[in-house]
Amino acid sequence: MSTHKRIKPEFLSYGAEVRRLRKAASLNQQQLADLVNVTRSYVTQVESGRTRCRRDFALRLDRALKSGATLVEAWDELLESIKSDKYPEFFANFPKAEQSASLLRAFEERIVYGLFQKEAYARALLDDEDALKNRMRRQDILHQKPGPAVSVVMDETVLYREVGGREVMREQLEHLIELSHRDRVCLQIAPICYIRNVWTPFAIATLPDQRQIVYTDNAYGGETTTSPRHVALVSETFVMLQGEALNVRDTRELIRKVIDERWT
Repeated sequence: MSTHKRIKPEFLSYGAEVRRLRKAASLNQQQLADLVNVTRSYVTQVESGRTRCRRDFALRLDRALKSGATLVEAWDELLESIKSDKYPEFFANFPKAEQSASLLRAFEERIVYGLFQKEAYARALLDDEDALKNRMRRQDILHQKPGPAVSVVMDETVLYREVGGREVMREQLEHLIELSHRDRVCLQIAPICYIRNVWTPFAIATLPDQRQIVYTDNAYGGETTTSPRHVALVSETFVMLQGEALNVRDTRELIRKVIDERWT
């Protein structure tokens, strides 16, 4: 494959998983190559997302790395299920970018940001078991090392809007506090006020090559775009939101206050 050809995000994600499991097994690329009877350069190409390996190769990797069916499942999910209806059509391209992003930024005005949702909270929102599993699976990127930097601004009303009952809300808000202490997570709450150009929830994924893709929500589902003009507008809006929002420390204090006063 030409080095000038654009790397697909799903291949990049798959390669990152291969690399993670190889390192967890304390193997270098040559050692893994010897175990699966390929060249070291081929392992390099797979890990860098520059080639689409065959499914039988994923099986051999799982055996060599003693990783169960992890890589076969990752192959099926990233390269096949994205084409299915697990994601709504309007959202289909964004999860690909999300999984390989180096930076994720998002604004939510009604509910907790998807990657930050506890399972009980998400279950109250979703009536489809596959959709629930898919949302939980997306959160795996928060545990990758190195994972993406994640910066999220949520409207203050999210803390008060009951989803799933008091216990679910208490657990969810405690989870937000825990997440806010992570090194690569920045969580801020925007006070209830008018902020110019803020009309709808959105997310911005920045890829390692600095390409950006934006997802905006609306009443009809949503829209994904890579238009430079739209990306610039949404990025500017996010900067304004951060400027109006509470800092991370004050955000934690507000969430704790809401837990104590409303959900305990």
